[in-house]
Amino acid sequence: MSELSMFSKELANSDLFKKMLAVNSNLSNGGGSGLTTRRISLKGGKFRQMVNGEQISVSKDNEMNVVIVDAAPISRTYYEGVYDPSNPAPPACWSNDTNTKRPAEAVPAETRQASSCNNCPKDIKGSGQGNSRACRFGQRLAIAIEGDLDKVYQLQLPATSIFGDAKGDKYPMGAYARLLSANNAPASAVVTTMYFDEEAEVPKLYFKPARPLNEEELQQILKLQESEETKRAIEFTVAQTDKLIASDAPAKKEAAPSLFKEEVAEPVVVEKKAKVAEASSLADIIKDVAAEWDDE
Repeated sequence: MSELSMFSKELANSDLFKKMLAVNSNLSNGGGSGLTTRRISLKGGKFRQMVNGEQISVSKDNEMNVVIVDAAPISRTYYEGVYDPSNPAPPACWSNDTNTKRPAEAVPAETRQASSCNNCPKDIKGSGQGNSRACRFGQRLAIAIEGDLDKVYQLQLPATSIFGDAKGDKYPMGAYARLLSANNAPASAVVTTMYFDEEAEVPKLYFKPARPLNEEELQQILKLQESEETKRAIEFTVAQTDKLIASDAPAKKEAAPSLFKEEVAEPVVVEKKAKVAEASSLADIIKDVAAEWDDE
């Protein structure tokens, strides 16, 4: 008889025992019967679906329709030395506060680069490869793929996909968020098309609105926003950051062009043709907003 069969049936079927068993999921760290970790990798300029660290599919299309379920604040990470895909190392210093103005409290004193991010030598152009900054900006999103809204994927946006001005209908995430806000459209109530900039030398995404969600889809997204998967997708942890950076970093070690803009672009002002009238549901509001986009 195995030592693991020592518990009585009465105890094994109790709510307390089942709650205690949940610890096993955390210990397994997503493996076996533990929690499933899903993310979208941008490696090689392709949308790659990753499950528990393994690639399960690669999109043949340059674009993907998703719903932005939630988002973490912009963060910073600094890695020492040149990236080695065979021996990835955790970041030496990082910041995950709302304004990324100071290193996180968990950063070891011996690897902390400065007391303030604003006067850190790793935040100067040229401190990284080429003319880039050694300390890199990034942002985590929790997204769901159109047509499969019961699953949450993590998407790690590089700085190139966050900052910058809109160019025609090409919106980096910051400019896209301001467009949605100017039209009173919640990002989580809109299907967003994300697509690669084919002229960029490193993976870079643009975003544009596709359509409003219907009532059934809205309810699915509201449910996802409260899920543990969504919370884990945008949570900042050093181990998670290391895994993502190691998986998405370019294989070549040659100098890369500058990835950062000196300042975040000013908000895009969108002239509304008319205020949205009182609507019976959120879907009606988004539908009116979409109609305005179509007319412009």
